Amino acid sequence: MSHYKSIVNRLLVSLFILSVCCMMLPINALAQEKPALEIQNLNTVKIDDLTDEQILNFWKKAKSNNINKAKLELLALERKMPEKELNKLLTRIDKLEEQVLKESKIAIEKKNGDKQKKDDVLDEKKQKDRQSSEELTEEELTERTISESFEMLEIKVFGAELFNNKKLTFEPSLNIPTPSNYQLGGGDELNIDVYGYSEASYTAKVSPDGFIRLEGVGVIQVGGNSIEQAKSKITAQLRQVYQGMSSGQTQVSITLSNIRSIKVNIIGEVNMPGTYLLPSVASVFNALYASGGPNNNGSFRNITIIRGGKPIATVDIYDFLVKGDSKKNISLKEQDIIKVNAYQKRVQVKGLVKRPAYFEVLDKETLKDLLVFAGGFAPNAFEGKIKVQRNTASQKSIADVNKELYGMFLPENGDIYTVGEVLDRFENRVSIEGAVFRPGDYALEKGLTTKKLIEKAEGLKEDAFATRAIIYRLKDDNELEMLSFNLGELMSGLVNDIPLKREDRIVIASKMDMREAFKVRIEGEVLKPGEFEYAEKMKLQDLIIAAGGLKESASIKKIQVGRRIETADRQSLSTNISEVFSVDIEKDLKDYPEVQSFELKPFDIVTVFPNPGYIVQTTIKVTGQVMYPGDFVINKSAERLSDVIKRAGGITNDAFPEGAILIRDRSNTINQRVITMNKTRALNKVSNQNDAKDIAESDEFNRQFDLVAIDLPRIMKKPGGKEDILITDKDILNIPKKQQTVMISGEVLFPVKVVYQSNLNFHDYISNSGGFTSSALKRKAYVVYANGSAKSTKHFLFFTIRPKLKPGAEIIVPPKEKRERMSTAETISIVTASTTVLILLSTLLK
Repeated sequence: MSHYKSIVNRLLVSLFILSVCCMMLPINALAQEKPALEIQNLNTVKIDDLTDEQILNFWKKAKSNNINKAKLELLALERKMPEKELNKLLTRIDKLEEQVLKESKIAIEKKNGDKQKKDDVLDEKKQKDRQSSEELTEEELTERTISESFEMLEIKVFGAELFNNKKLTFEPSLNIPTPSNYQLGGGDELNIDVYGYSEASYTAKVSPDGFIRLEGVGVIQVGGNSIEQAKSKITAQLRQVYQGMSSGQTQVSITLSNIRSIKVNIIGEVNMPGTYLLPSVASVFNALYASGGPNNNGSFRNITIIRGGKPIATVDIYDFLVKGDSKKNISLKEQDIIKVNAYQKRVQVKGLVKRPAYFEVLDKETLKDLLVFAGGFAPNAFEGKIKVQRNTASQKSIADVNKELYGMFLPENGDIYTVGEVLDRFENRVSIEGAVFRPGDYALEKGLTTKKLIEKAEGLKEDAFATRAIIYRLKDDNELEMLSFNLGELMSGLVNDIPLKREDRIVIASKMDMREAFKVRIEGEVLKPGEFEYAEKMKLQDLIIAAGGLKESASIKKIQVGRRIETADRQSLSTNISEVFSVDIEKDLKDYPEVQSFELKPFDIVTVFPNPGYIVQTTIKVTGQVMYPGDFVINKSAERLSDVIKRAGGITNDAFPEGAILIRDRSNTINQRVITMNKTRALNKVSNQNDAKDIAESDEFNRQFDLVAIDLPRIMKKPGGKEDILITDKDILNIPKKQQTVMISGEVLFPVKVVYQSNLNFHDYISNSGGFTSSALKRKAYVVYANGSAKSTKHFLFFTIRPKLKPGAEIIVPPKEKRERMSTAETISIVTASTTVLILLSTLLK
C-alpha cells in the first residue's frame, strides 16, 4: 500500500511542477516581446453626452474590427465601463440600427453611385494602416484597433487632438530658406562662396565662442548676429583680401548649410516632461508636439516660455485653434524652459453644438465665447436657452441661461452646458393626402379652410371619392379625433366650409383604392401566361395579345373562359359555382363579323387548349456500336427498338448486343439513392469513353430515369416480339463493344476486373479477388449482367445456387448490417439491474 502511495505522491509532485512551468512559459515569452498596449479605463464614459453620430461612428468602427454586440459587452466590462452606461450604449445602438435600416434604400443608391471612389479611398486607407502597423504583432494590432474603437466613446478635451493626431505633425521643416532674423550660434555651419574675378570657397563652423576662422582671412565674430549682420561682417573682412570686391568684379554668397541643435526643457503638466534636443529653428508648438502636449490636468491657454530665468511670453493654443493666429508660436533658444501650467477653469459643452467637448475658459470669457470654441450651434439646436449644471459648496444645481444673457454669463470650473433640440412639432402645419394633384404639407395661414386647402393642392383628381372624406385632428390633450364630411357637397357649397387647425390632416380617398384590383388570368398555349390588369371593354383577343400571342400548338377552337357567379345559391348542391364559356376565334385575332367578339369581365380565367393534332417531335439517342450513332426522330407512335436499330444501319462487328442497355426518362419521383446507383451502373456498362461522356452530359441522363434491362439478341432474332418494346421520347440506347471481363466489387479483399473464362464458376472469381472480407454478407451476393439485369444467390435446403457468369457481368458482395455495440453506461446499467434482480431473488428464496 505504501508503495502505491509513493507513486501517487510522485505523480502529484510532477503535475505540480508541470503546471508551474506552463504558468511561467507565457510570462517569460512576454518578457521578450514588446510591451503590451495599455487598455483604457472607461469608468468615466457618459453615453447621454454622446451624439447619435458619435455612437454610429463608434459602432461602424467596432464592426469593422469584427466586434459583435456580445464581444462588445465583454470588452466594455473589461475596461470598467459601468453596467448602466453599457446598457444605454446597447439600447442606442439598436435604435440607430433600426433608423439606418429604414433609410437603407437611399443609402444603397448613393453607395452604388460612389462605389469606385469609396473603393479607392478604402484601398489608400488600408495601405496606410498596413504601413503603420508593420512592426506590431497580431495581438498588439488587434488590441490597438479595439482601443481605437472605444476611444470614440470618450469626450475629448478641446485642443488635445492637436498633439495626439497621428496625421498631424509639427516637426520643423529644414528645407526652407534661413530666416533673416535667425541668430547664429555655436554649431552652425556657413558656406561662403567667392565668385567673379576671383574664386574661392569656404566652409566655416561657428565655435562655441561665436567665432569662425577663414584661411588667409582671419577670425570673425558672428555669434549672436543675424544672417544679414554676419554677412556684412564677413564681406567687409573679405574685401581686404579680394580687391575686386570693391569694384564689383568679385562677389560673395553666404548661406547657412547646417543648423545647430538646442536643448529645451519642458516641464509642468505635459504627457512626457523632460529635456529635448531640437533644431535651432524649432518653435513652441514643435516642442509641445514632441512632448505629447498637455496632459489631462494641463492648460492649453496658459503655457509660459522662460528664458534666462524670466518669463518672456505666454502661449494660448486656442488662438491658433479658433482664430488661426500663430504669432505667439515663437522660436526657441538654447536652454529655454516651456512650462505648462495646470488649468484653472474647464467646462463641458454637450448636446447640439458642432464640437461637443471639454473646454478651458479664462476668467473674463463668457458663455458666448464658449459657444465660439464649440463651433456654434448645430442646425437643429434650440438656441433660445442653454441648461447649465453647476457645483455648489455642498451639492449640484441646475439653471437655464436665456439667449440675451450669453454675453454676460461667466462660466465656472466644472460647469456642464447642455444645448437641447428644437421641438419635433410644427406650429403652423396642415397636410392633405390622397386624390389631389399636389398632396403634402402646407402652412396654416389665417382663415385657411378645407376647401381653400384643396384648391391650394391644385384641386381634386378625377377619381376622388366624393361621398365622404376625413379630417384627422388633435384635441387639446393631443388625443386624435376624426371629422368626416361629404366632399361633393362641400366643394359645391351645399354645406358650410370647415376651418382648419394646427396639425389637421385631410384624407381624400380614391375610387380606385377602394375596390379590389381587377385582374384577368390566361393559361395554356400562350407565350406569356399569367395575370393581367383588367380594363373595360377588354376582349378575349386583347388578352391573348397581352400574353404575347398564341403558341404554334394552340387551338383556336373551344377556348374556355371561366367566370365568377355573384348570386350563387350556396344552399343547393346542384347550383353552378361558376360560368364556363366556350369561344372560337380566328388565327389572326381579327374581329370578323362572323366571329364572336367576346368581352371579358374582372377575374375571368381563360384557358387556351393545345391543338389535338399537333405533336412535337420526339427523339431517341442511339450510342455505341451501330453504323450511324446519334439522335433519331421517332416517326410513328408504335416504333420499336428493332426499327431504330435498322434506321441506325444495324450493329457493327465489334458490338456486344448481350450488354445493350436502355435508359428511360421517368417523371415520377424515385429514391435518390436508386437514381445515383442507376447512373453509376449505366455509365459502367458503356465501354466506349466518348459514348459515356455523351450520355453523362445529355439532359435526359441528368433527369430522373430508369435503367431498363433488354435482351437485344432475342429482339434482333424476333423483331416485333414481346421483348421488342416500344420506344418513347428521350430514350437512350447504348450498345457496347464486346466485353471479355468480369468485375468483382463490394466486400472482397481486392476488388478487381478479371478476364472471363467459361470454365470458371462464381467461387473461382471470388478467389481471384482475394476472397470475402470479414464483413461480407456472402449469402446475399448477386450478379448484375451487362444488359442491366440482375440475379441473386438462391438457397434450397442445404444447397446454395450461385448465378451463372457471362462476359461483362459484375459480382457484387454486399456488407453485413452494422450492429451498434453497447456503450459502457449501458453495460453497467444491465449488470446493475441483473445484480439487483439476483439479490432480490436470493432474499426471497431465504
